[in-house]
Amino acid sequence: MIPALSDVHEDLSALVRDFCEREIAPHTADWDRTHHVPVPVLRQLGDLGVLGVIIPEEHGGAGLDYTALCLVVEELARHDAGLSVAVAVHGGLCAAPLLRFGSPEQQARYLPRLASGELLGAYALTEPDAGSDTAAIRAQAVLDDGQWRLDGTKTWITNGGFADFFVLFARTGGGGAKGVSAFVSTRAEGLGSSHEIPKLGLHTSSTAEVVLDGFRVAADDLLGVRDDGLKIALATLDGGRITIAAQACGIARAALDLACRYAADRHAFGGPIARFQGVQFPIADISARLEGARLLMLRAAALRSAGKPHGLAGAQAKLIASRVAVDAADVAVQTLGGYGYSAEFGAERLYRDAKITELYEGTSQIQRLVIARHLLGAAARG
Repeated sequence: MIPALSDVHEDLSALVRDFCEREIAPHTADWDRTHHVPVPVLRQLGDLGVLGVIIPEEHGGAGLDYTALCLVVEELARHDAGLSVAVAVHGGLCAAPLLRFGSPEQQARYLPRLASGELLGAYALTEPDAGSDTAAIRAQAVLDDGQWRLDGTKTWITNGGFADFFVLFARTGGGGAKGVSAFVSTRAEGLGSSHEIPKLGLHTSSTAEVVLDGFRVAADDLLGVRDDGLKIALATLDGGRITIAAQACGIARAALDLACRYAADRHAFGGPIARFQGVQFPIADISARLEGARLLMLRAAALRSAGKPHGLAGAQAKLIASRVAVDAADVAVQTLGGYGYSAEFGAERLYRDAKITELYEGTSQIQRLVIARHLLGAAARG
């Protein structure tokens, strides 16, 4: 499948780019320096219609495809990676599983509010002892007087400090992969954010520990089938990895643009440093690799939009795009030299922000495992 962008896709990218240049770019450096999470800007994106791009029109969204969501995330990441992951989680990890697994009543209750930005979403899967090993989830959900009572601790939860809506995973049966269920609920008594986790980058993103202490969820807020929650979790992450690939492409594009501008403007030894092959070749390599990564990302998004298997394509896209993002940020720092290392310039922020794309929603090692198992089948499981 060769991805192609429609006029609607191009117009959406232009809309988000214009918003970013007006409302985000002038503030990104200050927000990063002060670790400010601009929640009001996320609400503005809801007013703009950006938060509901994949939500059907009957539920207040734009009714567009997964490619549209990836283009939104990519454009946001060029200007502020922290905001981009907030939108990626809101759409790819919260709205998407509701669309695929939610009951009509759940969809009617939550999707319009997610589309408008009235509710901002978080996806609470990871625990202190359950990261890549999702089957090790310990949070418990027990039926009590017609409601589910949830207890446990979730960590590394993007948007966890301010989210109004949560997709939650807790154990309702025995140990192992079978016995975990998924739930959807708004924030209420018993669900709290204990603290923000200090991070290397993404300073404009909330990453919190979420504590469930007798948190009650209505019986009809069970998402999908009881004890089958890990299937929902992994299917959702298959799509979420594509939006992280989009984020990585956006970061890489910002780094490449910065390196090119600086190389053309910076003069040394009688002319612009862009005339030196030592400067040209790393930039050329990143440009070629970025185009390849972006095609992988768009192909995976197109497969996802068409309802075709996309687990392999998403893992490939995330693996390659995240490495390109890290390398592009490194080239930007190297091209700027001492200025690249200075906190007064954007290269060091991109350098810090890029690394996380190799870690969350499945590390690069996990992506390789996913790819190998697709290619080798049962033989890869030993």
